[in-house]
Amino acid sequence: MSRRISKKFIQKIDELFSQKKKVVLKEIYRHFGATTKDKKKSIKERILQLIEEGYLIQDSAGHYFKPSREIATGTIEFTRSGNIAFVKTENGEEIAVMVEDANGAIHMDKVMVEIIGKWRNLPKGKVIKILKREKREIVGVLQLRRSRFYLTPDDPKINFEFVVNAKTVKGIRPGLKVVAKIVKWPRKNQLPEVEIVQILGDAEDPRIDIPSVIAKHSLRVEFPEEVMKEVAELPDDVTKEDLIGRVDCTDEIVFTIDGEDAKDFDDAVSIKKVKDKYLLSVHIADVSHYVKEGSALDKEAFLRGTSVYLLDTVIPMFPFKLSNDLCSLVEGKIRLTFTVQMLINKDGETLDYKVFPSYIKSKKRLTYTLVNRYFEGDEEAKKILGKEICRSLDLMLELSQILREYRKARGAILDIEGGEVKVILGKDYSVVDIVPVVRGKAEILIEEFMIKANETVANIFHEAGLPFVYRVHEEPDPETLVQLKEYVEALGIGIKFPKKIDAAFLQKILEAVKNHPLRSSVERLLVRSMKRALYSATNIGHFGLASFAYTHFTSPIRRYPDLVVHRLLKIYLKQKGKFTPKQIQKFSEELPKIAEHCSRRERVADEAEWDLIAIKKVEYIKRFIGKIFNVVVTNVTHFGLFVEIPEKLISGLIHISTLDDYYYYDEKKNILVGERTGKVFKIGDVIKARVINADKATGEIDFEYVGDEKQCGSRNSREKEDG
Repeated sequence: MSRRISKKFIQKIDELFSQKKKVVLKEIYRHFGATTKDKKKSIKERILQLIEEGYLIQDSAGHYFKPSREIATGTIEFTRSGNIAFVKTENGEEIAVMVEDANGAIHMDKVMVEIIGKWRNLPKGKVIKILKREKREIVGVLQLRRSRFYLTPDDPKINFEFVVNAKTVKGIRPGLKVVAKIVKWPRKNQLPEVEIVQILGDAEDPRIDIPSVIAKHSLRVEFPEEVMKEVAELPDDVTKEDLIGRVDCTDEIVFTIDGEDAKDFDDAVSIKKVKDKYLLSVHIADVSHYVKEGSALDKEAFLRGTSVYLLDTVIPMFPFKLSNDLCSLVEGKIRLTFTVQMLINKDGETLDYKVFPSYIKSKKRLTYTLVNRYFEGDEEAKKILGKEICRSLDLMLELSQILREYRKARGAILDIEGGEVKVILGKDYSVVDIVPVVRGKAEILIEEFMIKANETVANIFHEAGLPFVYRVHEEPDPETLVQLKEYVEALGIGIKFPKKIDAAFLQKILEAVKNHPLRSSVERLLVRSMKRALYSATNIGHFGLASFAYTHFTSPIRRYPDLVVHRLLKIYLKQKGKFTPKQIQKFSEELPKIAEHCSRRERVADEAEWDLIAIKKVEYIKRFIGKIFNVVVTNVTHFGLFVEIPEKLISGLIHISTLDDYYYYDEKKNILVGERTGKVFKIGDVIKARVINADKATGEIDFEYVGDEKQCGSRNSREKEDG
């Protein structure tokens, strides 16, 4: 974290600029009474930080001034098409920037923009200064033209080609994927330049896909030496001293339920029936016992923000000794936990709760597959689980269904599967198969229990009015729902859109398309129409979950905000529901910055995971070039049809030029109409299409239209807690 600038310093700066519009550094020193070398150095460091943050501007003559209302600062983000960018300011405002007005800025640079007009409903800006270059290295594929090498970035949002300084590297050739350091930035009429720092391998080699994504997103893989030194000093197991002051939960029937491939287990559950009520306990690994605030471990975890899951590879937030052993709620071992115990009635209402430090011994490590088999009546699964665990699972299933109905009644969105797929890899990291992820009763059960625990903890702090880190989700802008409305109407689904759209109505749409071949497309469009869930120190509720107050408390092994929430909860319990004035001031200043940083790191992790899956989808479909599939038309544009293989959730384009007639686009009806044949293509059509191209570098897949038969007949056609 950068040094925190005090409110007092900002107030003093504002006082100076209320007297003068422009000042030189000497005047700032005089205003602060800085006469010593050290005092001047300290002030200059803070002034440079304010310039970096865009709070102050320094012109070419060395004058400092505050930006006017016509000038804003923020992070520039280019679209995948590269035709336009948007600058997001710290206060959440968006400013549109045309590519020709980007002034050499690259995706994710921190920039200063001057407002020069309007673009649709947004202010239009022009980059006047690049405050901070975010990217220092670029990942891409080498191209050779006229005896000169160029680097085409993997990231389509970087809309520059880079000239390669190849003098210092031997053995390079076209088609290699490399990591390169930027040595010259873009200038007018001059391409930027890079030097190769690492050759990853052949761009088509599946073994380099994960290293490529890691390099592209600058993910931190190795832990610094000082972090590993701290880890080495940690005990190998829980000690007797660790148990002092904790509630003993080792006699309870406690177990974990996770995916088959899970390595870290940070939540376990247990349940009892108390008359006609349920006593649910959610036990979360107490990572905060081992990771102290301000330690090297803590600082590294903050920088990472989250663990990153790249198919079968995990880049953990903490070293394995913590994430896979000491903090992991492994079967048969005593582990330190934080327990949220809730008494819930048959209507799903929480009648009472307790939160306390505890320790548990997990009776068994269960998997979603095994539990789902049991719920489906599998006798072998019943034997493996044993009577005690089966009784607990029966109660848990009852309660999870009650909680789900309770959330549905208050207007939560329940049924978004999210278009997730499982990529099955071979030994050489090539794709063996791609299968859609289907959630069973076990996954839903754990999701409901974690949501309940997170809401309970968030409500404690909201009601106390204390500084906190919430997980928030804003209501969607009405404009963003227009495309969803048009899409649903194009499908011919008889749903009348109300003036005020709430989460309950969106749930109604999901139920209406439950058995529709375009269900996954509707889900993805619905997700895109909503704003992204974020971390925030200000509670504005969670739209998608219809939660008044929500947080992330249940995954401190893999999410930094959860660790922060644990620390806050410990202070709250130790001080009997109160923070000191000093603590309130500290957390009020720190938590917004932590929330913003962790939201940003979460986004990077998500994009890395999505990038890798997209690469693997292209790799998979390449082996079927020339083969015919049943596809569903997911969208119609003036340049062609977007289609999807529903069994694989693999999407591509049928370009209008490959169709068998001249087609014109009816924008009002969102259809393509053949001039000679009168043939109509619309959203939801099931057609036959042949794969004709799949480009791993661009991620693009091209199909051509073959016919309208509903069945392809080819063997190739077979083949969530909140975010």
